[in-house]
Amino acid sequence: MADAPVGVPVLREIPGQEAAIRFLVQALHRPHHAYLLAGPEGGGKQQVARAFAAALLCDRGGCGECRACALALADKHPNEFVVEPEGRDIHVETVREEIWHPAYRTAPEPGRKVFVVREADRLNPAAADVLLKVLEEPPADAVLLLLSARPDELPETVVSRCHVVSFLPLAEGFVARALQDEGVDRSVALLAARLAGGNLGRARRIATGRDGLSFRDAAREALGLVAGEGQPGALAAAEVVLGAADRYRDGMKEDLAEELAPFRDARGRTEDAFRGVVRRLEERHKRRLRRAERDYVDWVLLSASTLLRDRVVQSIGADDGLKVNADLDPGAEPGLLGLSPEAAGRAMGTIESTRAAVADETNLNLRLVLEEAFLSLAA
Repeated sequence: MADAPVGVPVLREIPGQEAAIRFLVQALHRPHHAYLLAGPEGGGKQQVARAFAAALLCDRGGCGECRACALALADKHPNEFVVEPEGRDIHVETVREEIWHPAYRTAPEPGRKVFVVREADRLNPAAADVLLKVLEEPPADAVLLLLSARPDELPETVVSRCHVVSFLPLAEGFVARALQDEGVDRSVALLAARLAGGNLGRARRIATGRDGLSFRDAAREALGLVAGEGQPGALAAAEVVLGAADRYRDGMKEDLAEELAPFRDARGRTEDAFRGVVRRLEERHKRRLRRAERDYVDWVLLSASTLLRDRVVQSIGADDGLKVNADLDPGAEPGLLGLSPEAAGRAMGTIESTRAAVADETNLNLRLVLEEAFLSLAA
């Protein structure tokens, strides 16, 4: 970013949110105790929060090269506490353990403490009350970063005690160019940007992640089973989606050892100074594993919805440039053959209702929900 000071390379190198970064660069001179990073999913809030945390924890104000920056950019700094939803909500016990108690204790290492609350709008009422107490009487050495795509769902008492930093939606062309700048092939970058709907993080995962388009492959197979085999195919389709979700979750388990490696000695034991950060990383990993299946199922359902939409686009003779899955011919997909615009529209409604159920219900039996959705499509 051209306008950012040379002394803050961790922030200067982040493209796409120039106004937000200018504000945060200036804030480094005299940080407020709390910031709310508000904007759509995939707009760069998490990347900016990591960089801002690194700048706050770095002795050189965010050099991007030291140990503090490297750890903060990977969410592993001992003085950085990251809170995420567990299931649907962020619970009061999590806020007490990860924010309230450490906020008023001596930092594990000299310097500031930084608390990052992702999807802050998912704080349940009791958790929001505990967080509010910290915001009302903030420790002098603590900075809180709240991230939300739905800031209007946060209590006004919480929002009023934060400096709000607004993030704008990222254009599809910008996301594609950002991926190409990172070495992604142009055709892959364009497809990933279209499928991700302007979400740079999701587009990056599609283009470079180990799972790539596996969620779309699962959606295509599921729709094909429903169309070709009726009710038996609907039950098999649910099995396909859950199997893909299990494989994704199993792959995530391998990530923990890599995350903990910097804090282990030559014999693989945790060094005493890092026991706290290792415990936090393990707990965060457990929370992510609990959410992984539900998240992946939602990606599959969203992909199925885009495939059905593309069939509508083709059926009514609209420009192919409006398709989401630009690399596929909807008319040649086994699950979409001969599907009328009206039938595709009804199917999209079923899929979107299922996505809403998956997002809103905590104690949901995913198998039963998927079977019901696919049986409805088969009918």
